[in-house]
Amino acid sequence: MNTQQPQAVALRGAVKEFRTGGGTFRAVDGIDLDIAQGEIVALLGPNGAGKTTTLDMVLGLTNPTAGSVEVFSQAPRRAVRAGRISAVLQSGGLLRDLTVRETVTLVASTFEHPLPVDEAMERAGITALARRRVSKCSGGEQQRLRFALALLPDPDLLVLDEPTAGMDVSARREFWATMREDAKAGRTVIFATHYLEEADAFAQRIVMVSSGRVVADGTTAEIRATATGRRVKAYVEPAGADAALEALRRIPAVIEATADAGRLDIRASDSDAVARALLTEIGAHDLEITAGSMDDAFRLLTEGSAS
Repeated sequence: MNTQQPQAVALRGAVKEFRTGGGTFRAVDGIDLDIAQGEIVALLGPNGAGKTTTLDMVLGLTNPTAGSVEVFSQAPRRAVRAGRISAVLQSGGLLRDLTVRETVTLVASTFEHPLPVDEAMERAGITALARRRVSKCSGGEQQRLRFALALLPDPDLLVLDEPTAGMDVSARREFWATMREDAKAGRTVIFATHYLEEADAFAQRIVMVSSGRVVADGTTAEIRATATGRRVKAYVEPAGADAALEALRRIPAVIEATADAGRLDIRASDSDAVARALLTEIGAHDLEITAGSMDDAFRLLTEGSAS
């Protein structure tokens, strides 16, 4: 993260507890998090990890039990009233008997200086749906309508909870193209998603949450490497495979190494060091280096933190 950029969101020791029967449940357990203006940040985690509760605190829908949450250096609710934050949630907020245009026009009338209705609809990709009743819109089309409504106050921060749920591949691609343009213009985007490939493709930064705590924070490449290392594959003559394995296991960067008919499969924390050794000392050939998958990283980081 570029710490020189002004902060859009700052959480300091944020805790959120809920009363359950005779006790309490801690949904968020001391999160410290800074998000700079203009970042696109994906919030990932299994069900019950604390993602939605964290977003609710950023939106001012609930207050932290302990710690603090600030948005643009002020209380979230104040930032919401000033039109600096807007959200796209998965459900609610739509009147089924209105048309798409009527819905956008109605909500626009509640803001002092809204984005023009036509512009909001065009950016959300719903211009062609203008005369369609909301009840006749698919789930993905309703989600794009919610996106248009979120754009009306022209916010500095967009908070998105599963923003592309129900959208087809083309609509998802168009949605994220718009998000990238907004981020280039300085808008901050925070989104929670269960589409790991979506976070991998579109987020500049990933924050993984498990059991109410941040368990990883970095670029997709950093998350993958931290959790799973990199995979290095190479080939040697089958007769030299055992000797190659012995040499590999003496390299500190090697986490795991196996051989099958001269095919070496290595998991390493430093793929460059392993590649140099393979080429200059072991005499391997046909090297291939790949990062661990986002699915592997997600599973290892979240399951490990919960144990």
